[in-house]
Amino acid sequence: VPRLTAHHEVTSAEVAGPGFINLRLTESFWRERLKEILAAGPAYGESDEGKGKRVNVEYVSANPTGPLTAGHARGAVVGDAIASLLAKTGHEVCREYYINDAGAQVDVLARSAFLRYREALGEHIGTIPDGLYPGDYLVPVGEELAREHGRALLDMPEAQWLPLVRATAIAAMMAAIRKDLAALDIRHDVFFSERSLTAPDDKVAALIADLRARDLVYEGRLPPPKGAPPEDWEDREQTLFRATRFGDEIDRPLLKSDGSYTYFAADIAYHRDKFRRGYADM
Repeated sequence: VPRLTAHHEVTSAEVAGPGFINLRLTESFWRERLKEILAAGPAYGESDEGKGKRVNVEYVSANPTGPLTAGHARGAVVGDAIASLLAKTGHEVCREYYINDAGAQVDVLARSAFLRYREALGEHIGTIPDGLYPGDYLVPVGEELAREHGRALLDMPEAQWLPLVRATAIAAMMAAIRKDLAALDIRHDVFFSERSLTAPDDKVAALIADLRARDLVYEGRLPPPKGAPPEDWEDREQTLFRATRFGDEIDRPLLKSDGSYTYFAADIAYHRDKFRRGYADM
């Protein structure tokens, strides 16, 4: 505060609670800025500070399991503003959306959509069971599945219909999300699929192998969480990343008990993919 108040364009500065400073500037400061803005027009604020440096800004990335929320919209606006500021200052910006189209949550989406599919075929489905998505936004997805497949899915085992329903449901959710983002005038350059990390090439497995070769992956056990362990906690040997070498509190699991990848494993594979695409800053 003393350093700020010593500045000739600052009329007052005062501490306002922990971490905050209220700052007031002279009227002449604002008038000068207004003159600059009027003189520069749309070019105001532009610079070559970024010198063409490639930057990846990943934002929104809401799970494709339902419509965008107000919180997602806030993140969309903030992320797009950051990307615009970077572009304004001479950076080469890629706006990216990470689609979480792998894992348990999209399987739940598929099962929820399948229930709406049965409803569209005239079946009374009653109350949506706990653990499934109850939103009416899946009713059109069920109707689309009925138009596309008729009653054929009813004769298939879940292992056969699940990927078909999942693909249709994800596509419908992403179409709705894109529409909402377009209403905010927000458009991404890249929509990156989490599923692409494992098919056709398993980038996550390749990452784990590379880390293991550098002695950053090992088989071990983790202590239970602090306090009372959750009911689903398992004391078992796991494939772990040596996160404590880099300042983390504990080492991080890379595989779940069923052999599938953890979110952490997929995330670090995704970040490595971005580095390999030439983005040093994200």
